[in-house]
Amino acid sequence: MTSKPPLRAVTTIDPQALASFQASIRKRYSNERILSELRACAERLGRSPTMREFASDEQSTIHPQTVIEHFGSWNAAKREAGLVPRRFATRDELLRVLRELGEELDRTPTARDLDARKGQVPSKSLYWHTFGSLREALRQAGYDLPVGEERLERAIEQGAELAQELGHLPRFADWAGRHARDSRIMSEWQVYRLFEARRGAWSTFQFLIRERLREEGVEVQAGGMLALPAEPNGSKPSD
Repeated sequence: MTSKPPLRAVTTIDPQALASFQASIRKRYSNERILSELRACAERLGRSPTMREFASDEQSTIHPQTVIEHFGSWNAAKREAGLVPRRFATRDELLRVLRELGEELDRTPTARDLDARKGQVPSKSLYWHTFGSLREALRQAGYDLPVGEERLERAIEQGAELAQELGHLPRFADWAGRHARDSRIMSEWQVYRLFEARRGAWSTFQFLIRERLREEGVEVQAGGMLALPAEPNGSKPSD
């Protein structure tokens, strides 16, 4: 297949004149203004915007192509704005964000810190899917995590998994039964001692499991029962 010859009007353009014209067009928007609009759009959406979302945002005054002309690519612009591209974030990028956030906070970041910066940093769910847990991501990012906190994090993760199998927050007897069948999880007494065996220790543990489930999008009803997901037609699945 033969390619079409370039249009005559294009071949006669003076390269220097074209470069000068393009530079004058780019001067209409400063890099900082573009980055500011990207961040504002992300704040309104609650996530890092795609090109289509940015173009559809009625409060954005800059076309995505202008963004690309300034920064070379859409994802390069979002990185410059502190918005990690959702689909193209690498493990190294995710760890870098955790380190930078820790430097900003002067402490180890938490899931709440990520929630508070929604749209500006990757979501905690992305860390869970990529590393298995936020705790593991923090460890790989170089944070020194106390042994007790590591054990509690593992117990909460195991509790959230068990709750989804049972359909309710695990009770002391539920945990004992599971440990009897699977010695890989800590015993009910090991969990109890994480809270120094104080009064209300198990209900405190159940509360932490409930919060983890909510973070993962699972609603827990009064009494500790998990809300059943609705079927596509809106009804709940039958037994």
